[in-house]
Amino acid sequence: MALTGDVWSPPQTAPVVATAATEQQDDPENDHNCRREPREHELPFSNTSSFCPIIQVGGHDCFEAFAVMSKSSKIILIAVGALAGIMVLVATVAALVLRVNAKPRVEAIASKALQMEVHIGGPLAIRFLPSLHIALSDAHVRQRGAEVASAGEVELGIELLPLLRKEVRIDQIELKRLTIAIERDRDGKLNVEALSEANGTLPALAVARVSISDATLAYVDKKSAGGFEAAGCNLDVSGLRLSSGESSDLMKDLFLAAKLACGQLQTKDFTASDLRLSVDGQSGIFHFDPVTMQLFGGHGSGSIRADFSGAVPLYQVRYRLAQFRLEEFFNKLSPKSIGEGSMDFSATLSLQGTTMGALVGTAGGAASLRGDNLRLAIGDLDKKLSRYESSQSFNLVDVGALFFAGPLGLAVTKGYNFARIFQGAEGTTTIRTLVSEWHVEHGVAQARDVAMATQENRVALKGRLDFVTGRYEEVTVAVVDAKGCSKVQQKVHGPFMNPVVEMPSTLGTLTGPTRRLLAQARSLFGAKCDVFYAGSVAAPK
Repeated sequence: MALTGDVWSPPQTAPVVATAATEQQDDPENDHNCRREPREHELPFSNTSSFCPIIQVGGHDCFEAFAVMSKSSKIILIAVGALAGIMVLVATVAALVLRVNAKPRVEAIASKALQMEVHIGGPLAIRFLPSLHIALSDAHVRQRGAEVASAGEVELGIELLPLLRKEVRIDQIELKRLTIAIERDRDGKLNVEALSEANGTLPALAVARVSISDATLAYVDKKSAGGFEAAGCNLDVSGLRLSSGESSDLMKDLFLAAKLACGQLQTKDFTASDLRLSVDGQSGIFHFDPVTMQLFGGHGSGSIRADFSGAVPLYQVRYRLAQFRLEEFFNKLSPKSIGEGSMDFSATLSLQGTTMGALVGTAGGAASLRGDNLRLAIGDLDKKLSRYESSQSFNLVDVGALFFAGPLGLAVTKGYNFARIFQGAEGTTTIRTLVSEWHVEHGVAQARDVAMATQENRVALKGRLDFVTGRYEEVTVAVVDAKGCSKVQQKVHGPFMNPVVEMPSTLGTLTGPTRRLLAQARSLFGAKCDVFYAGSVAAPK
């Protein structure tokens, strides 16, 4: 039924005057139904008495009841009409704000906000139902001609009523096929330096939901030859609020509740899969809990507490990698199969700073590596040690490299050429037990309980790993007897990438008869040795 601008009114009829005769007419049908067929050109409800039975309810007849019903209907009609009018008005305002040249305006506004070049290759569409949405495609962000980010599709949900005041408030953001490429050049400058150097007051922001799907984030550091790439990422932000304040206080003024999932995280040292994390933060305190991933064939889980409320950010990290495969760890270091077995790694660290150097230099806490029944393709270690061939063709330090397996030891083991170390090795050695416990302070890891046991021997390590300078500090690997005394030992020092391995100690290089003679003399006269190892790994029986 179409509505026109004219207002319909019922036809005028002469008033009906009731007489005593009419009132006394005995017509049961009229008494109970009070109905008659409407006349031509007369609506069914033009005369209320024609459809409403004459009833008494609390002293009010059905005429009053109809009046109430009619009033409610009018209110509903007025409300619907007012809402429709507001929708039309908002649509009109939106059309004026976002007129035909909307795309150039959006590009200009975004370019100014990001201080980079923003280009929209695809069309820009606007729809008003069920709410106002702006959709665009093929968006690109460039800095000095180099692409920094791109998105296949972008959709913004905009609140309607603020548009009446010519204010644009975004309540929903959706990005599909997002790609971000961040690069640090050899001078240490980022390609998004304009954003990181932005100063001034940030406006208040409140977005109910942010959804990012099929995203890729790549970071390349040409200065340190590092970087990573996270692919197949989906981000769901259920709450995002930013109080107005200085840009330097961004993390203090931010409220965030989000979940992130990435199919793969790859660096030049390792590849993790199925990365998942949840984050909740406000007033400068952010909790990333849980953080899970698959790494080296094991399941990693942990949490991070990031505190931005002070002058310098403070991080507390707890992480555990359960049952990771030794062969997958060494796979990145050598194409040759070195060993197999499962190990457990855990770490609890606190770090503080705004740069990588500061974070490493303030690192403190503990790290642990444990494993049982590991098989190493290094030949028969017990046989070599019994003949002391280590002084001729075998280095104890090479065996000690196993103490650094796992995430914490990636930097340490970079300098080892495992393919060369185990080249030509025939046979395998079973490591019955391995323990590698470290205390970390100011970026330096001190060996607390580091040893392994084969069927016949124990090999232990003591010393320090300086992650600040990237050097071995007084690291010594030794074969120890049942009392923990050193039978033969070897030292390593220098940078992780190019370590210097010294010759075995004097006792270890003596011939078998001479060594046994000295050992018997020491036992005969009850001489005591300086205990090299007194940790938890028991001597073989």
